Amino acid sequence: MTLEAETQPAEADGTRRRARTVLAVLALFIVINAADKAVLGLTAGPIKDELGLTATEFGTIASSFYLLFSLSAVSVGFLGDRIRPRPLLAVLALVWAAAQLPILLPAAGFGALVATRVMLGAGEGPGYPLANYTAFTWYPEKRRALPSAVVVAGGAGGTVLAAPLVILVSETLGWRAAFGLLGAAGLIWTALWLRLGGGGPYTARLGPADEPSEAGYDTVPFWRIVTTGTWLGATLSTFAVMWTLALGFAWVPLYLEEQAGFSDAEISGIVGLPALSMAALVLSAGALAHRLLRRGVSARLAQGLLGALLPLLAGVCLLLMTRAPSSALLPLLVVAFSAGNGQTPLTNAAIADICPPGRRSAALGLSYALAALSSLVAPYVTGRIIDAASNEATGYGRAFDLTAWLLIAGAVLSVLLIRPDRDARTLLAHTAPQPTAPAANSEPSAKE
Repeated sequence: MTLEAETQPAEADGTRRRARTVLAVLALFIVINAADKAVLGLTAGPIKDELGLTATEFGTIASSFYLLFSLSAVSVGFLGDRIRPRPLLAVLALVWAAAQLPILLPAAGFGALVATRVMLGAGEGPGYPLANYTAFTWYPEKRRALPSAVVVAGGAGGTVLAAPLVILVSETLGWRAAFGLLGAAGLIWTALWLRLGGGGPYTARLGPADEPSEAGYDTVPFWRIVTTGTWLGATLSTFAVMWTLALGFAWVPLYLEEQAGFSDAEISGIVGLPALSMAALVLSAGALAHRLLRRGVSARLAQGLLGALLPLLAGVCLLLMTRAPSSALLPLLVVAFSAGNGQTPLTNAAIADICPPGRRSAALGLSYALAALSSLVAPYVTGRIIDAASNEATGYGRAFDLTAWLLIAGAVLSVLLIRPDRDARTLLAHTAPQPTAPAANSEPSAKE
């Protein structure tokens, strides 16, 4: 056995261990990302009381988070194909910290909350797609659904951890201290990432030999990628899912307090239930899709049809939530605000699988950016619906119904449009011819 053959297994084991380490740090990155989003909704009561805010004003603060969210996501998405993920992710985490810490100042009011949420959104917009892209650089094609699920599950973990911790800190030290705590978490994660993080071998620059279906077609025009059924179906379905998540972060804690009559202590536990359910559904869907693909099942079934069942389930539960007996409220709420996000790792993997390596970060970033526009609109629209209704209960019912029909529409579009195998073949057919390099031992031609 040659020295090269002996070292290959050791190198493979080292790569797998490094991949798991990076994936764990990326999941922690999304934990902080989700906690940053959730902190406003979890401290909504004290904020509204101290600042004297109406529902529309509070909705404006919640929506301001998404003002630059999409623009930042798509801009950094294109940079992700040119700059290594290690410095990019570190800069994003530092922006998060810089946006949270000013809220510690007693003078920070409505204007400061709007300004810092805009800044935080600009920093967090690229976070999720860039974390997925970075995870994908450590795993080959057809093995990306599960690592994407781990990244998405980090968002659920963020809510589970944030809910009791934020409420505890808010009740003991004041709501401003909860924002400061998350700012410190961003600084700590940055130091951890700079020590342990980085991109993997499956990048556009390296083009590994065991991904022949991706090698050599980075010349495909970007517009062809974003007009495939897979990219469009994934983006439109994610639009509905992100509308639901934004509604959940901003308004569900208030709904539980004002309409369902739960105490702060009870809400801290209840808010974590959808997150736990989301983590279970995300990991289960990712593992099932991974198993189906390895057994040769088509990506349309494993990623498109399987994924569509989850937002469909969420939409039905959301429709029933305000109509069923009060005893069924919590089970329906948990599924309504968790099931849709179980589709997300499958749609991310579907987009990644149809993209050339050199287009993957941009395609994921643009998809996420457009889908995130719903997050900009959802909290504000919900506030307007509540203020315009004859009473708050009616307003919440109308807002939840609108969200439910968006989820159901997204599920239908997923079934009709997401076909990764077909779209990957179509994109490969539009590849520009690549020059063939002469063999190393070839003889020079007569002209040479």
